[in-house]
Amino acid sequence: MRGGPLHHQLQGTPLLCVARSAPKYRYFSVGDRFPAMHASGTGSVVGELYDLPLTVLRDHLLPAEPPELEIGVVELADGSAALATVLRDAYLGSAELTDITAVGDWRAYLGRKG
Repeated sequence: MRGGPLHHQLQGTPLLCVARSAPKYRYFSVGDRFPAMHASGTGSVVGELYDLPLTVLRDHLLPAEPPELEIGVVELADGSAALATVLRDAYLGSAELTDITAVGDWRAYLGRKG
């Protein structure tokens, strides 16, 4: 995510657009360190689409991802599919999770926190 602590791992990959997911997800703050979506709700989430080479995913992004996240396929609002980092099922009951589905946007959530 632009401005996020792992953005440099994208290795200059171009941002294609800001997109919204289909309304099928729950959205969480994981200890206020990073966001995570999970396919167990009815919320829509704002995200970013990048033209990401698989070598960048393999060599830079995946090794740096927190253990709570994994790669999944999400549905976008227009019905298309995209790869995304999603919350692992095993972490769904974690005390670190704050449900921010009603906000649906990580930057907006952080802005509300001040």
